[in-house]
Amino acid sequence: MNIENTKAQMRKGVLEFCILSVLKEKDAYTSEILDTLKNAKLLVVEGTVYPLLTRLKNDGLLTYRWEESTSGPPRKYYGLTDDGQDFLKELNITWNELAGAVNTITSQN
Repeated sequence: MNIENTKAQMRKGVLEFCILSVLKEKDAYTSEILDTLKNAKLLVVEGTVYPLLTRLKNDGLLTYRWEESTSGPPRKYYGLTDDGQDFLKELNITWNELAGAVNTITSQN
């Protein structure tokens, strides 16, 4: 069994939740989202994030706008829609329940 595959699957499972959480307080462009995830030690690559952002937008959870940049081409800023905010609230509840259950099971002797 390959532990790296298992760890990658665990990260992939929470990536959507993490991206929505990054956008909870303010809109951000993809590089900012990636930096936030990497700073939190959630190892991701652009090739994983771009399709996920597109899917979340197509599902009505994200919106985007183009904004001019002083240091290059325009940037696409993503933000949560009202549905995205509601979805994130539900994910937070589910995450807390799941984390509590996992902690209970893994801390038993």
